Amino acid sequence: MKLFLLLGSLNAFLSVALGAFGAHSLKQKLTPDQLDVFQTGVHYHMIHAIALILIALLSDKLVNSSSLVQASGWAIFIGIILFSGSLYALSITGLKIFGPITPLGGLSFLVGWVLLAVAAFKQ
Repeated sequence: MKLFLLLGSLNAFLSVALGAFGAHSLKQKLTPDQLDVFQTGVHYHMIHAIALILIALLSDKLVNSSSLVQASGWAIFIGIILFSGSLYALSITGLKIFGPITPLGGLSFLVGWVLLAVAAFKQ
């Protein structure tokens, strides 16, 4: 589960870096609506980066459900890529093709949280 601690830490870093980039470099280049979309990506990125760190820390406590905990971590990581990544791409490029990807990321987040809840319940 060290991998999820690493992924969580790196994603938290990326979230802060992208948030600063959005606030300082994109503020003059994006419309307010596009900037809101970008910031939503940053917000969910950070929340789920922290979730990955939480999963890494909980892995020792939920040893009887380790496969569910691991699956939860992967689902949340995939959610970061699909949800936040698609919002970043949508806001910066304006290409609507990225819009349908966002709900898949949201679904991946939901799956990750449910898997973590099931792991805790089974413990």
